[in-house]
Amino acid sequence: MSTNQSNEDNAIRPLCAELALKAQQELGEVPERVPEDIETVRTWISKQPHLKARQDAQFLVAFLRGCKYSLEKTKLKLDNFYAMRGAVPELYKNRFVGEKQLNIIKTACLLRLPQPLQLDGPRIHISRYGQYDSNKYSIAEVMQVNTMLGEIQIREDDNAMVCGFVEIIDMKGITTGHMFQFDAVLIKKLAVLGDKALPYRPKGFHFINAPTMAEKAMSIAKSLMSDKIRKRFHIHSKLETLYKHVPKECLPIEYGGTNGNIQDVVDIWTQKLLDYTDFFQQDAIYGTNEKLRRGQPINSETLFGIEGSFRKLDID
Repeated sequence: MSTNQSNEDNAIRPLCAELALKAQQELGEVPERVPEDIETVRTWISKQPHLKARQDAQFLVAFLRGCKYSLEKTKLKLDNFYAMRGAVPELYKNRFVGEKQLNIIKTACLLRLPQPLQLDGPRIHISRYGQYDSNKYSIAEVMQVNTMLGEIQIREDDNAMVCGFVEIIDMKGITTGHMFQFDAVLIKKLAVLGDKALPYRPKGFHFINAPTMAEKAMSIAKSLMSDKIRKRFHIHSKLETLYKHVPKECLPIEYGGTNGNIQDVVDIWTQKLLDYTDFFQQDAIYGTNEKLRRGQPINSETLFGIEGSFRKLDID
């Protein structure tokens, strides 16, 4: 490995003063100790015969921050992060930047807004599932793109890694076709993925423009969440109650705010996804070989209590 490559692998983007303070106060980040923590995780990865993982410092510090610098939690989450690739093939198989993925972004169903809630606040996401054609794409394909955006954020978005994210789910335009795609097994998998494998923390889920038929699906979703996550779910019958959590000015122009406009957000993330074409091409080599894992393998059964069957769904 060249010196430049080595330096690049060890480089961590400096946090702004506000985020650095928050990382120290809320996550237990000790700047002088971070390189040592990263080396500890790297050493652990190198000793796992089943695990092939990325080891650059920016990637690993995201997991350390997401686990509040608990080394044991960081190892477990990293392991699950890569084990998910085999356990949830509908999200990770053929996960490349291609025409389908770019067209899903262009429907404007998945938005990451340019400005966070405040300088040292969470990133704001808006999911608009009514925007994609349910005859053309499945929710699993949309969620696959969502995982790709999430991995770009792991590498680039300090607000999301230090402060988490707030998600607004705008259900305007949701059809029966969309609703049928949200099966309980997929919801369970997404809940476990978010809870056990991803390093960023949800700070709140806010549903707006929800049709009556969506209420049942949402009650199922809530039943599959831990108590901590369940308390973060809010259903708003009018935007005024949303503004108490996400001030109006933090929303895009189309929602009455000043936080960018939807087309600009789509254009930025379309380009970002294109810029990561090689990254996702290379990413296919990473994952776990469960045959080499010491102890119990990690698969759909052990992760979700399911094997594609609703009868086996273990509802907490």
